[in-house]
Amino acid sequence: MSETLVGLTIIAIGTSLPELITSVTAAIKKESEIALGNIVGSNIFNIFFVLGAASVISPLAVDSKIFVDVFVMLILTIVLLVFSRTNFKIGKVEGSILAAFYILYMIYIIIRN
Repeated sequence: MSETLVGLTIIAIGTSLPELITSVTAAIKKESEIALGNIVGSNIFNIFFVLGAASVISPLAVDSKIFVDVFVMLILTIVLLVFSRTNFKIGKVEGSILAAFYILYMIYIIIRN
């Protein structure tokens, strides 16, 4: 199993569990702004600060395969934007679609590696 595969699957899921718990708890309490803010804020922090700090300590080599992952992330971000424009709600149907996209993405990552 490649390091990229481990990072994109096992480590990603493990480090996202706190956000999952926080967002699910916020959703149960009908605090949708906290749920969405937690997810978006955490990802922005990880992409900019954590990646930046790690790169300052030691330059990171970028595998060319990651560009496909970035493209997928951009497309799914656009899908999220479309969902947010539909009455500003991400309901059960939209949530199921997003979860299905993630499962398909994981299958793609496993097959690719």
